[in-house]
Amino acid sequence: MDMNEVTLKLNSRVFRLNYALLENAIVAFFYEEKFRLGTLAIAMPGAGEIAAGRSSVLLGGKYIMTTRALAEKLAAKSRKISLVSLFTELGEAEALRLYVGLLEKITLDSKVTEERIQPSPSMR
Repeated sequence: MDMNEVTLKLNSRVFRLNYALLENAIVAFFYEEKFRLGTLAIAMPGAGEIAAGRSSVLLGGKYIMTTRALAEKLAAKSRKISLVSLFTELGEAEALRLYVGLLEKITLDSKVTEERIQPSPSMR
């Protein structure tokens, strides 16, 4: 599993997004300066016409709304389950704005393909 990184330098601070693509999921760490585990959220991509996915905070009590929003945006962008950790010292509104900007900078290597499932001739 390879980790990819996107950074943003603002004044003397460095904000980072490290992420790894799995076959059915994406794991992302949003943090500043040192690599730390923060509030943890998981999200499922929406299906069909439902653009919004389902999400839940697994661990943490700070930045709950921001972490869930990042997990849902990442799940929608990747069309995979997303697991997101956010550790920051910013205020929640500023953190959301800044880290969504980082999220928009990533490009996902894996191509999403939809396959139509046909019944096997032996099942007829």
